[in-house]
Amino acid sequence: MPSLILVGGGSSSGKSTIAKEIVAKLAGFTVSSISHDSYYKDLSHLSADEIANHNFDHPDSIDHRSLIEDVVRALDHDEIDVPVYDFVTHRRGAVSKRIPPSDVIILEGIFALYFTKLRELAHLKIYVDVQPDLCLVRRIKRDIAKRGLTVDAVLDQYLNTVRPMHEAFVEPTKKYADIIIPGDKSFAKALQMIDGFILSSEIDNLIEDT
Repeated sequence: MPSLILVGGGSSSGKSTIAKEIVAKLAGFTVSSISHDSYYKDLSHLSADEIANHNFDHPDSIDHRSLIEDVVRALDHDEIDVPVYDFVTHRRGAVSKRIPPSDVIILEGIFALYFTKLRELAHLKIYVDVQPDLCLVRRIKRDIAKRGLTVDAVLDQYLNTVRPMHEAFVEPTKKYADIIIPGDKSFAKALQMIDGFILSSEIDNLIEDT
């Protein structure tokens, strides 16, 4: 059975970077990385004003049923089609991303450790912990460059939804983590810990099954 690694943490904490580093560490295995951001609900039925006021930082903004169904299928070694979400139009694209059967599935996102079913399926749970001010700076840079937002729009969203939702729903998931990584420092030591954990447990099981 494939292994599932969850990488949670606040917005712009470095989850995607950690996920990429883990993929590189597991070069001897087939590894697929999925962002739960792909599973944001399609908002094409809403007006521009409604979208502007939509809370993207609440767990209900994620189509978690489809996400969990796809993860279960991936863990059954099935091929899955992950949605492609457009953060400018807030719609799902017509074309999905094909994820082949893999030895290891990495799921990253702010709610990666939030949903009970995902935690039950996981073999390793990681939380990336970063100071809020650094996350805000990273978020401003990202949202201006990639999502077409202004500084004022990013700050409004951060104060109205991002920070309060983080405190209510994301930060509490830290207690479920097997490993907590300080995202404002070098990942080297943390990656060594992750590497040792994986090689001494679940990945060994994969080798024994072959």
